[in-house]
Amino acid sequence: MKANIHFVTGGQRSGKSAFAEKVTLELSETPIYLATSKKWDEEHNERIALHQERREECWTTVEAPIEIHQNDFTGKVVLLDCITLWLTNIFDEVSYDKEKALQRAQEIWTALIQQDCTLIVVSNEIGLGGISMNKASRQFTDIHGLINQFIAQQAQKVTFVVSGLPMTVKE
Repeated sequence: MKANIHFVTGGQRSGKSAFAEKVTLELSETPIYLATSKKWDEEHNERIALHQERREECWTTVEAPIEIHQNDFTGKVVLLDCITLWLTNIFDEVSYDKEKALQRAQEIWTALIQQDCTLIVVSNEIGLGGISMNKASRQFTDIHGLINQFIAQQAQKVTFVVSGLPMTVKE
């Protein structure tokens, strides 16, 4: 592994993306925003627009719904937002096969972190709530938790954001 990783996690609307953007801008005047979201519907498009409006012109946006490792980020500061949407795309690509999704995600992630770059990585903590009645949702929650653990173990720093307040988990 060559990448320097700061993993930022928290609940939906916890302030984790805004925090990650602030951290990224402290590290670079010309950061890269690695966007993993597909545009699904009007409500989701509005969420994407809010993120875009918040970012200044100094950001370069790279869209990669699945193949996050295929761009050369050597020497760059990259904000990857977010693991949850990236995993959603992978889970869909492999027709909701839990083992295939986990393997594919680990392979792509491992290829990405071979690059000598700084990665600020945003993810959700989706397993903090109730257990879904839907099998695919439960499997996705499992995969997501495992990938979060996989990334956090490799990260040099981990921050958990609650109600807009960052808490250092790993330094």
